[in-house]
Amino acid sequence: MSLAVEQFVTQISTVPDHRRFGRVSGVQGLLVEVAGIEKLLSVGGRCTLLARAGRRVPCEVVGFRNGKALLMPLGTLDGIGLGCEAEVSEDRASVFPSDRWLGRVINALGEPVDGHGALINGSFPVPVRNNPPPAHTRQRVGKKIDLGVRAMNTFLTCCRGQRMGIFAGSGVGKSSLMSMLARYSTPEVAVIGLVGERGREVQEFIEDDLGADGLKKSVVVVATSDEPPLMRRQAAYMTLAVAEYFRDQGRDVLCMIDSITRFAMAQREIGLSAGEPPTTKGYPPTVFAELPRLLERAGPGPVGAGSITGLFTVLVEGDDHNEPISDAVRGILDGHIVLERTIGERGRYPAINILRSVSRTMPGCNSPQENELVAHARRLLSSYDNMAEMIRLGAYRRGSDPAVDEAIHYQPALEAFLKQGKKEQSTLAAGYAELAKILGPARK
Repeated sequence: MSLAVEQFVTQISTVPDHRRFGRVSGVQGLLVEVAGIEKLLSVGGRCTLLARAGRRVPCEVVGFRNGKALLMPLGTLDGIGLGCEAEVSEDRASVFPSDRWLGRVINALGEPVDGHGALINGSFPVPVRNNPPPAHTRQRVGKKIDLGVRAMNTFLTCCRGQRMGIFAGSGVGKSSLMSMLARYSTPEVAVIGLVGERGREVQEFIEDDLGADGLKKSVVVVATSDEPPLMRRQAAYMTLAVAEYFRDQGRDVLCMIDSITRFAMAQREIGLSAGEPPTTKGYPPTVFAELPRLLERAGPGPVGAGSITGLFTVLVEGDDHNEPISDAVRGILDGHIVLERTIGERGRYPAINILRSVSRTMPGCNSPQENELVAHARRLLSSYDNMAEMIRLGAYRRGSDPAVDEAIHYQPALEAFLKQGKKEQSTLAAGYAELAKILGPARK
C-alpha cells in the first residue's frame, strides 16, 4: 500500500459518523461557556464553535463551572454569540510528523505557514501533549555535543540529552545566541519553537539567522505574540511532539524554545481566565505544574531511541534572575547559561557570565586535563572579577597579590576568547586547543 493511500485511510478512519453539539451560553473575555455537552467533554478536549458568519473556531476545554463547559479559542471570537453551535471534536490533538517536514515552518496546530504547499504527513500519530518517558526506562546522557559556540563548548560543555536554560533580560542576545546554536551545532535534526515571538522577527530569524543550511535540517514552529494564549502554549507542546518523533527514529535532536517565559505567561492567561487563584507574582498553580511536564519531555530517550538535547531561553523580568519562572526552570534543568546586560554593554557577545553559569554534566564528561584547564581559567576570571572595580579605578598596586597579577595578565586574551561573532563557528576540539594555547606560557 502506497504512503498516499495509507494517509487517506488514516484520515477516513478519523471522520465521525454522527455530530454532537451544544450551544454557547455565555462569553466573557476569552472564555466561552457551552451548555448541553458538558458530560461529553473533559479537560483538554476539543470543540469547534460555528460562528454566525460560517467561520469555524477550534477551542479547547479548560474547565467546568456551574454545570457548563469552559472553552478557550485557538483563534479569534469574532462572530461568536449566544446560541452558536459548539460541536464536539474527535480530534485528540495528535500530529503526524515525517522526515519531509525538515526545512518547513509550521504553526502551533501543525499546519504549514511558509507558503511551500501542504505538509507530507507520516503514518503514525504523535500526541501533542505527550507524557515524558518513565524515568527508569531512560538512557543516561550521552557524549559531548559540539554546539559551535566557543564559550559554551569549553566552559559549559553540554552532553547529548542534556537540558540547559539560557537566562537573560530583553535585548541581551538570547535570540542571536540561539541562532548560532541552530546553525553550528552538530545534531542531525533541530526543532525550533518560537513562542510568543515578534511577528516581524520571524522571517529575519529564518532567513538571516538560521539561513538556508540551518533550515535544511530544522523544523520551525511559530506562534507570534498576537495569537491567543492557547496557540502560544500549544506551540511549545508541538515543538516537543515533533522532536519526540525524530527521537523515536533513533536520531539525536536539538530542541530549542524561545521562550519558556512566554509559555508560562500564556498558561497564566489561561489559568486566570478559568478562575484559578493568582499565587506567586500573579502566576496560578498550573504554571508551575506545566513547566516540569513540558521540560521533562526533553532528555535521553528510552533504550533504542535517540535523545533530545534541550536549550530553552528564559526571559527574566527586570533582569531579576530569581523571579518565579527563572527559579522554577533553573531547578528543573541540567544547567543554566546566564547572559548579563553589563557584559553586552561593553561589547562582548555572546554576553555569557561564565562564573554564574554551570553545566551539571561537567566535569564528568571531560578528561582530567580538560577539567584542570577549565578550572584554571575560571580561577583567573574569578580573581579578576573580584578586583575589577579596584583595577579600573587604579587602586590596585601590581605585586600585592600574585593571583590577581596573573589574572590581569591573562584577562585580555580570555576576554577575546569568550567573544565570538554571529557568523563565526568554533568546534569543540578547537576551543580547548585555543584555551590551552592561551594558558600555556609560563605564568607571570
